Amino acid sequence: MRESIKDKVAIVGMGCTQFGERWDADVEQLIKEASIEALEDAGVEIKDIQAMWVGTGRGSQQVPMGPCSGIIASSALQTQYIPVTVVENLCCSGQEALRAAALGIASKCYDLVLAIGVEKLKDTGFGSLGEMYPGKWEVVYGALGTPPGRYAMAATAYFSKFGLSPEEGKRVLAEISVKSHYYGARNPKAHLKREITVEEAVNAPIICWPLGLYDCCGVTDGASAAVLVPTEEAKKYRDDYVTIKGFAVSTGPGWGKENEDYDFTYWAETREAAKVAYAEAGIKDPRKELGLVELHDCFSIAELIATESLFLCGHGKFREEFTEKRAYYHDGEMPVDVSGGLKSFGHPIGASGCREVYEIYKQIQGKAEEPSRQIKDITIGLAHNQGGHPGRFVPGIAIISAP
Repeated sequence: MRESIKDKVAIVGMGCTQFGERWDADVEQLIKEASIEALEDAGVEIKDIQAMWVGTGRGSQQVPMGPCSGIIASSALQTQYIPVTVVENLCCSGQEALRAAALGIASKCYDLVLAIGVEKLKDTGFGSLGEMYPGKWEVVYGALGTPPGRYAMAATAYFSKFGLSPEEGKRVLAEISVKSHYYGARNPKAHLKREITVEEAVNAPIICWPLGLYDCCGVTDGASAAVLVPTEEAKKYRDDYVTIKGFAVSTGPGWGKENEDYDFTYWAETREAAKVAYAEAGIKDPRKELGLVELHDCFSIAELIATESLFLCGHGKFREEFTEKRAYYHDGEMPVDVSGGLKSFGHPIGASGCREVYEIYKQIQGKAEEPSRQIKDITIGLAHNQGGHPGRFVPGIAIISAP
């Protein structure tokens, strides 16, 4: 019988670099920045760490030694002969590092471990991510094989299915982007710190219709890190630690690109992962029980569909239940991405999953830095990180709570 991870693992320290165009730092420097902050936050030293996991998608390929290995992180932090494991699962890599580290603690193999998510994207030379799936999809489908192309198909499908005119649909997406930039402008570590208006978002240059410039997250460098221990030992490190209530990863079969009947208006993989995570955490009504959701909003339409796929509102009800009620603001009924999200905080592929947990960790501790972002009386939050394209996803979900 499968055992639950619920309340067995605590996070006692976290760190996050400044996200952005980090021309001043290489991969090793980003790892150091995030890890040192996490270690100092936990009150431990690198010599105390017994094992490390590093999540990275592709940015760490731009190092002299070639593709990222544990040696990169070991060299950056000067670890002494401990196991360092690299995990990769597209944009879900940061969550995978955290999940592997948590399982290392829950299995009682280790008592003190470090999880790191990192990506260095700006040095690739691309204005975007380049080819995510090199080969036939780019050749046959062209732009439709790119992230903006696939998410644009989701947006037009959603507009059609739920009766939104192009103007109405664009405005719903614009409201999401305005919210993201509102919070990014108030987050000192965010990449894009500029507020925008609905009119600016609606009229921005088109990337892949209906997605405009302000509907798409930027190409970002950054890293995040977490120190994990057994929950029964957490008070040795701090009183305001957080515990892991549930973890879930769901990998789809990937037939959405071949299936002409594929429904772009919900993420099946996210729904399945949410069911597992909620069951493990004992959550019956996420809209009422969660205090914050940090979800994978690489595009504005991704926030809309992920919100519905996480059962935070009814299918097709986002405009009614979130946009019109401003429910997704920090003082709303169901705050979503009040860090600025991937859209404004930035999206270094391998770092984002751990960074989302960093936001929840700080919010629960009451350390969101800005009163205009701090959620009142928050005790539990969910981080949702998702790799791939509509039709071919691998999402991860972590539910984090005060003791």
